[in-house]
Amino acid sequence: MGVWNFLVEGVSSTGKTSVCAELRLRGHHAVNGDTDLAFQGHPGTGEPTSGERSHWHHLWRVDDVRVLAADRSHRFTFFCGGSRNVHQFLDVFDGVFVLTIDADTLAERLDGRSGDEFGALPEERELVLRLHLTGEDTPAGGIPVDATASLEHVVDEILERARAIADREEAPGRDD
Repeated sequence: MGVWNFLVEGVSSTGKTSVCAELRLRGHHAVNGDTDLAFQGHPGTGEPTSGERSHWHHLWRVDDVRVLAADRSHRFTFFCGGSRNVHQFLDVFDGVFVLTIDADTLAERLDGRSGDEFGALPEERELVLRLHLTGEDTPAGGIPVDATASLEHVVDEILERARAIADREEAPGRDD
C-alpha cells in the first residue's frame, strides 16, 4: 500500500496549525510546514533571504517536502501550512484541502492573533483579508473544507475525504 500525501492549505487564521495539532493528537502523521519546513527565501531562486519576514518569501524546503512525501511508513501524511513555492512540489500531493471561512470569522480570528503571529500587524492583516477575497494565495482546484465548523468536525471531514480518495484509487479493477 502506498503513502497518500495531502496538503492542508488556506489563508492565515483558517486553522491549519490547529488541524495539524489535532491530526497529530489522533495519531496521524502531520507536518506543520510553517514550523517544520519554512524559511525566508527568494521565491524565484529559493536562496535564503535576511531581514524582515515577508509573506512573499515564506518558502518550504523542497527537498525536505519530497523526502517526507516519499516516506512509506505512514498511510497518510498531511502537510499543513502555506508556502509561496508550493508549485515546486504540488505534484507530490494526492489531494489539497483548502480551509475556508467567511470574512467576518476571518476578521475575528485575526483580532485574536498576538504580535508575533502572521496577520497580527495591520499591514499583514490587510494582506490576509485581500488574499482571502481574491483566493490568489491558495492552489487552484483544492477541495474546500468549511473551517467555521468545530475543529473535530473539520478534521473528521479531512480524514473522511482522504480515505475516500485512497480507497477509490486502491480499488481493484480501477481503470488507469
